[in-house]
Amino acid sequence: MLKTMRQNVKSLKPILWLVVVTFIVAIFAIWGGGTGGSGAGRADTLVRIGGERISADEYFQALRSRLEAIERQFGDLNANLIQQLGVPQQTLEQLVSQKMLADIAADMGLRASDAEVRERIKSYPAFQQDGRFIGFEEYKRVLDFNRVPLAEFERSLRQDVVMTKVVRVLTAGLFVTDDEVWQNYRKQNDTAKIEYLVAETAKAEVPGEPAEAELRAHFEKNAGSYKIPERRTADYVVLKTEDLKKEVAVKDAEIAEYYEDNPVQFQEPEKVQASRIWLPFTEADKAAVLAQAAELRTRAADGADFAALAREFSKDDKAAAGGDWGLYDWRSLTPAETEAVGGLDKDGVSEVVETETGAAVFKVTDKIAAVTQPLADVSGTIKSILEDQKARALVAERIQRLEKLARKERSLDFAAQKEGLKPLSTGPLKRGDPLSDFDASGALSEALFGLEDKEISAPIFTYTGEALAELKAVEPERPATFEEVRDEVAKDVLEARKKDLAQARLREVLAGLKDDWSAEAGRLQLEYKFVEAHKREQYLSLVGQRPEVDGLVFGLPVKSPSEPVPVDEGFAVFRVLERKESTREEFEKVQATERETLLEEKRNKFLQSYLARAREDKGVRINNEAYFRITSDILDRYQKTP
Repeated sequence: MLKTMRQNVKSLKPILWLVVVTFIVAIFAIWGGGTGGSGAGRADTLVRIGGERISADEYFQALRSRLEAIERQFGDLNANLIQQLGVPQQTLEQLVSQKMLADIAADMGLRASDAEVRERIKSYPAFQQDGRFIGFEEYKRVLDFNRVPLAEFERSLRQDVVMTKVVRVLTAGLFVTDDEVWQNYRKQNDTAKIEYLVAETAKAEVPGEPAEAELRAHFEKNAGSYKIPERRTADYVVLKTEDLKKEVAVKDAEIAEYYEDNPVQFQEPEKVQASRIWLPFTEADKAAVLAQAAELRTRAADGADFAALAREFSKDDKAAAGGDWGLYDWRSLTPAETEAVGGLDKDGVSEVVETETGAAVFKVTDKIAAVTQPLADVSGTIKSILEDQKARALVAERIQRLEKLARKERSLDFAAQKEGLKPLSTGPLKRGDPLSDFDASGALSEALFGLEDKEISAPIFTYTGEALAELKAVEPERPATFEEVRDEVAKDVLEARKKDLAQARLREVLAGLKDDWSAEAGRLQLEYKFVEAHKREQYLSLVGQRPEVDGLVFGLPVKSPSEPVPVDEGFAVFRVLERKESTREEFEKVQATERETLLEEKRNKFLQSYLARAREDKGVRINNEAYFRITSDILDRYQKTP
């Protein structure tokens, strides 16, 4: 997102400052500006950190701003992807960490001077034009245009300065040894070209079913590992959001107001399609390669067919496609390269971009400006969002009323009858068990394991509605009988047999394995995998991330097959075709940079550990129901087909 800002600050037209303001609002929201006031009531509190609090609105604003920023940089988002990336959890964790650091800074007496805040403003990329600060008058105009209060924004920057100071103080005593830097450099730079064959457990064919005697023998040998976990039974009342939608109405004026208040949500982001010519170099041929890149750049700028040049000269895996990196793939390149693409108009050709490993020339083959969808096209979507919001609010209101009555009467059943509702029984549930179509994630069963006998829960939130539960019975964990876990035992015996077969299969073929493993794999019905440059601690398909495999890969003699070793999906044999190991001479050239990178990693790990301990000391309490409700409200706006 910062790249986008740097590209757009060349013009101070208000429309371009819409990009800048999102960055401002992201920080502004995180530090408590905007609509969240200090006088908010208990219901508005999302997190309590000792005597401090994070309001629901702070989280709402911070998450919304972060998602808008991600979408502008990487294109369309959908709710599933947002959840997979863990953006809501990361946003909340960041808010908690910042509040805690602010509290720690106050205890240390750390402050930010006016001069430090002024320097932070002047150095902000969003307020730079042609490498210079735009001036305080223009800076104030930008904030005023976007209705961001100057005092509140500068307060957020003051907090940012203090955060920098407190992190420096907390991590001041950390250091890294020469050997740590060297080993980390090796981890990042040692590579091995490898191939491996996998006998997958899932594909092993076990003849016949295990006999009853074999199952009983396995159970008796491993009886301690078979248990019936604790199960809990409760009565519960559920209110579904979908059921209450019929009781709400959305007016046209509300749809129009939502559209006006959320302009970024209805913007189709700018689309840029780029192609690249890539020429890798070494120290020995760097000058020659840069000269060749400059010559190709001149030819392309003079009108030569860029795709044809890429097919002939480029050395990356996009060369065969004319160097086309599409609308999004180019955004994963180095910062220098993405910056070069961002500064080009349609059909523009970049200067030669030099990176650590090669030279690149880019051409923007298509560029479509960001557009805002008209209200008529999105009114149906907005109506659905507002209906959902109103229905959720109605669910929350009624469930809170039910909770208050149930606690007063000390009976969920009595309160439900007064409200015209009928409690249901969960039946015995293990921790995390789902409950019909209402609670596929197991939130209700998780809540039961935090209750005492006859205790009534707080509102339990799922993505389909809310519930209240009253714990009725607890069945403690106990050893299982054979009959209770017979199916599980049979599955374990079958899995053990398959592992034995997979290992035996590899041992059988290893002696007669010919040199071409790729060709042999089909004949032997094994999975073949090839990796051009494997690094330590990297994930391998079918293998996983296993230290013992790294030990093999970086210890085996080249071209010598390993013994069969257990991996995630079965057993595998490995062979190293080539290995590139770091040299001290190469290391010495970048040792200072590597030291600072590793030290920064150590600082981050220390800070995470320090804050984890501080969380325990301060007793951080999160209102999970409110968290899920707010998160769902925002994710509903991203319910798109991936």
